[in-house]
Amino acid sequence: MNNLKDNILFTQLNRTIDYFNKYKQIRQELKKNRAPYDKKIKIAVLSSFTIKGLKEVLFVKCAELGILSEFYIADYNQYSQEILNIKSKLYEFNPDLIILFVDIQDLMGKYYFEFYQLSEHQRNKLINEKLTLMKKLIYKLTENSSAKIILNNFKIPSFSPFGILENKQKAGFIENIQKLNFDITKEFKNNSQVFIFDYDCFCGKFGKDNVVDYKLYYLGDIKLNLDYLPQLCDCYLSYIKPLISLTRKCIVLDLDNTLWGGIIGEDGIEGIHLGPTPEGRPFLEFQKYLLSLFNRGVILAINSNNNLNDALAVFKKHPYMVLKEEHFATMKINWNDKISNMKNIAQEINIGLDSIVFFDDDKFNREIIKDALPEVLVIDLPSDTSLYLKTLMQINDFNILQITDEDKRKGKIYADQRRRETLKESIVDITKYLKTLEMIVTIKKADFFNIPRISQLTMKTNQFNMTTRRYSEEKIKEFSVDKNYLVVSVKVEDKFGDNGISGVVIIKKKKAEWNIDTFLLSCRIIGRKVDEILLDYIIDQAKKAKIKAIVGEFIPTKKNLSNRGFYKNNHFVLAKKEKNREIWKYDTNLEYSAPDFIKVVKK
Repeated sequence: MNNLKDNILFTQLNRTIDYFNKYKQIRQELKKNRAPYDKKIKIAVLSSFTIKGLKEVLFVKCAELGILSEFYIADYNQYSQEILNIKSKLYEFNPDLIILFVDIQDLMGKYYFEFYQLSEHQRNKLINEKLTLMKKLIYKLTENSSAKIILNNFKIPSFSPFGILENKQKAGFIENIQKLNFDITKEFKNNSQVFIFDYDCFCGKFGKDNVVDYKLYYLGDIKLNLDYLPQLCDCYLSYIKPLISLTRKCIVLDLDNTLWGGIIGEDGIEGIHLGPTPEGRPFLEFQKYLLSLFNRGVILAINSNNNLNDALAVFKKHPYMVLKEEHFATMKINWNDKISNMKNIAQEINIGLDSIVFFDDDKFNREIIKDALPEVLVIDLPSDTSLYLKTLMQINDFNILQITDEDKRKGKIYADQRRRETLKESIVDITKYLKTLEMIVTIKKADFFNIPRISQLTMKTNQFNMTTRRYSEEKIKEFSVDKNYLVVSVKVEDKFGDNGISGVVIIKKKKAEWNIDTFLLSCRIIGRKVDEILLDYIIDQAKKAKIKAIVGEFIPTKKNLSNRGFYKNNHFVLAKKEKNREIWKYDTNLEYSAPDFIKVVKK
């Protein structure tokens, strides 16, 4: 699959026809080369009109990311039948993602053009019926499939037979379709399985008259101009990336001509551009948006060739410096090469290079990072600084399917980690250092409040993850009410702050033994003895249930090999070794000793 991905990356895809050709080429190569690939996804598309080309373009878009996608495209305008028939090919396909694309004209039928032939009462009744129908279909999907569902909302018409008096009409045509969009969004706002894609906004972005090719519409009921399929598929990737754990966590930023205009070492604080001036405002608003990303959980770091004192003076003294030192998990401000700095940033924060997005105005610096560290997403900043903010806003690599409390505080959590590392450097003995942290570990069984975070951790944790099994919220909910499973989360606090829920264990219970299906810790608490506390909890619970043995499984990946010895180091015995996994057993008659300097709270 890597060869296919490389092949795509070196191909210029400008037009939709280019994607069609590339789709055919990739399919042919796949027949010859059954090479392993890391990511797979099954996507079902249900539409009320002809959706030709969506499969081909989205397939190539996924392949660009190293994802092999498989599609089920329902027959023309058969979305209702597919959804309502539990034995349909849709459910047989068992998709990971369902895209439901119903056009408002198809939904309204003849009343799309004859809306005002109905009375006010009839108009309201019609819209309520259509709302009820859509809700019924979506809930039917959630009952019979665990797939995430993307529902395109309705494109608001840009015409009315009443012209400028349209908004004066009671139960008006446009007003009612707007209400339909609003009510559907409100209905599924708290549903973790259903996502409303703002297709109306998408159409407005490119022009509602432009997104329809009327010749193709009349010839084949094609309601989306093929030229806009790549842009639409980019929007769908915003959902696909977090669904298969391809999101990024951290923005690494240069300073001069990136966070402010000018060079601090030459221009001084008074001479750089930052503030409410034509030259300074692009940088001011760029920083404001970065702060909003920080506040929703994106980690910030700095990689800059500069004099440290000159740069820090801007953070401390400039009146319009929005971002402060405390907003950054690490700051590499020195004269080292940027490749080394980037590696050190990843190591210090304890994240993979593939979690990083890099902003630098200097093309040379961008190119050396691209060449040396291809896992890093390097953003090609435009030469026009007024486009910085737009460029940042268009990145869809930070999307997640649900924002938890931990996400909102992640930036602060990593900033607090800097203080821990400073303390660690001053204390030679690791046990003494851990004691000074005054840790409190809270182990809590899965419930309504922590299930979203538990699912999120299974979806994105790679390093300390013994099996790397990915579970949706719906699956975690199933486990949590199944008496044959034990699901717990781990919250870690210390004197520097709250790390939030940063560990998960899923146990499959059997009569004579318990199987550890999932054992994972977030990278930010690795090495703090929380794993031993968690094992002690499992062993204690097993003993209370009179279980003779605990079975641990290790499935190696590229990212978790450093923890291969986890079970061996904790008195498990190797029971079976296969090519792609190891089975370890622990005899519960053995005594297990966990650190006594960590306070444990069980809920």
